[in-house]
Amino acid sequence: MNAWSSVLELDPDRAVVAGSPEALRAAVRRGADLRIVTEFFHHEHLEPGSANRELVREVSDFRITYLVEDRWAAGIMNLRLPINPPEGFGPRPSMSFFMYNENGRQAIARPYLDGLPAAGDPGPAPLDDHSDMPKYHQHDGWDAGTNAPSSNFTYDFEVYRFFIRDEWREAYAHAADGRAINGSLEALVEAFSAGAETKVAIRGLCRDLGGDADHELYVHTGPGYYHTQRRLFCAGTQPVVRVKPGVPMRYTSRGWDFGWIVPRTDGSVARWLCDPYTLEFRKSQSRHAIRWFVR
Repeated sequence: MNAWSSVLELDPDRAVVAGSPEALRAAVRRGADLRIVTEFFHHEHLEPGSANRELVREVSDFRITYLVEDRWAAGIMNLRLPINPPEGFGPRPSMSFFMYNENGRQAIARPYLDGLPAAGDPGPAPLDDHSDMPKYHQHDGWDAGTNAPSSNFTYDFEVYRFFIRDEWREAYAHAADGRAINGSLEALVEAFSAGAETKVAIRGLCRDLGGDADHELYVHTGPGYYHTQRRLFCAGTQPVVRVKPGVPMRYTSRGWDFGWIVPRTDGSVARWLCDPYTLEFRKSQSRHAIRWFVR
């Protein structure tokens, strides 16, 4: 059985044709996974001017989701490298941190991984030439020539379908000081010990990037550890892409980074974050309210 269901669909003008943004937000709030289906024509997107007129359907996995001020949802692809379908990969190794907002507005941040020297400085950048892609509308550009360029844009896809897999259950929630708010540590540990997957929603993880918008960042965890005498649970996450929260979500110069975190049930979060401009990693600690989901 297909566990995925569509909760929101937009047309090329990003008007709602099915479902609702409220349904998407409610699903993200419950910890649901997010995938987005889009469609485009090969000669308009992959190879402008090509004689190939075939329609291409893309389904992308957004393992990082955001809920901002409890009224706006967005997702980020955190595991993607540049892909040139169907041939293979793009010209330079990098991460492709594509971000999609609930209204169809998109963005891309691209930290390069090959260590080539930077040829520019952080700051506003001129718009790129997309004259051969009339459905690509770039809104701004940042940090051209650095190791971490980014931009915000909209591409007029033929369709946008937001699919969710709504199978997660909130087992435990606690404040930044570890004080229990909902569920129980025992319920979390029992599910974890029986082989259940875990996922976290961390409140305010990006507040040090600027802005005061309340937000939760949702991310899958990998290895988990329960310390039986201390009654302390922790888990390592998948790569986290942190972005200065706002409505809509967007990339700006020095307004994002990425790395890995280890949240704990006492509210402590160990962070090993990468500066995308230098690729230098720095360790730090912060405290947050956290909700723990199991599946």
